[in-house]
Amino acid sequence: MRAKNENTSAPQTLLSAGMDLMGIAVGLEEWFTREGKTYPWRETQDPYAILVSEVMLQQTQITTVLERGFYARWMLRFPDLASLAAASEEEVLHAWQGLGYYRRARNLQKLAQAVVLRHGGELPLTHAELLALPGIGPYTAGALASFAYNLPEPLVDGNVARVLSRLGNSRLPIDGRAGQLALWDTARALVQLCSSPRVLNSALMELGQTHCRPGVPACLLCPVKAFCTAQQPAELPVKEKKVLLTGITERVTFDHNAVGLLLVQEKGSRRTGMWRLPEIQEDEGAGPLLHRMSYGITRYKVDLWVHGPAEGSEPVEGKRLPLDQLHTLAIPAPYLKAIRAAAFESGLGRA
Repeated sequence: MRAKNENTSAPQTLLSAGMDLMGIAVGLEEWFTREGKTYPWRETQDPYAILVSEVMLQQTQITTVLERGFYARWMLRFPDLASLAAASEEEVLHAWQGLGYYRRARNLQKLAQAVVLRHGGELPLTHAELLALPGIGPYTAGALASFAYNLPEPLVDGNVARVLSRLGNSRLPIDGRAGQLALWDTARALVQLCSSPRVLNSALMELGQTHCRPGVPACLLCPVKAFCTAQQPAELPVKEKKVLLTGITERVTFDHNAVGLLLVQEKGSRRTGMWRLPEIQEDEGAGPLLHRMSYGITRYKVDLWVHGPAEGSEPVEGKRLPLDQLHTLAIPAPYLKAIRAAAFESGLGRA
């Protein structure tokens, strides 16, 4: 007999016991097979190519990754884990330039180096081994296992959470522990019933991107509308935490002379190794305002002021680079945009 205090509870899904899980799985697979969108990472079973796409898409929209050529350029520059592992950090950051959240690029290189060291440059084949790698969590492990190896492993991202919450009419907060456990149990139940985990997980994600989108969903077009129990789908999913943006101000100097533009290298921040305009300290004077803009990064809303150099300002250690050579350095997108605007305002033309 089991002790009374032993946890004997079965997995708790968001879908009621009477729901036709097999019908949902079949409906999703048939719909995706007919109507699923084609992306480069869906045309391959190379785990590295899939890994790159997953990391890029963590904080960046699909249209940005594809239409601006980020994915294609990265795969040309670093076609495998070995080439990525052997590159310098500056090369990696430069190739990532424009995608933002540069910690993703650093972590991807650390992962590549670990795979080269532990697995001879090939991503391992099991879910447990994938999870043991640095920077790989449950979602990425599930994506690699199902998309590359067609293993029945679940994945849950924001799109999947929205689809499953609405199917089960669940008001469990998806960012709470109970909600997360229920979401993963639900995704696991579905992927273990399907005929192709690769197709099923792709369908769940795509349904959340298209018909079951945030706000008011396109329920009449949904391939599994017959199974959905949502009463007010626009109100789902529920979250218990609201992200509050913190406003901060950055003042920087656009200091250009006959040699070029003065740039400094970031240290001790998420942008370590990147190049940017020198920051004006609080006790320093600022020159004329050339440009002002705002941008968001993680939980911050940044008000960026770009000034010309102040008279008598102390020299700053850095490097000067002609404006037409900016493409050779890894510069965060907001600063590159600000540099181009300040150059135009200074009468230097378009950088």
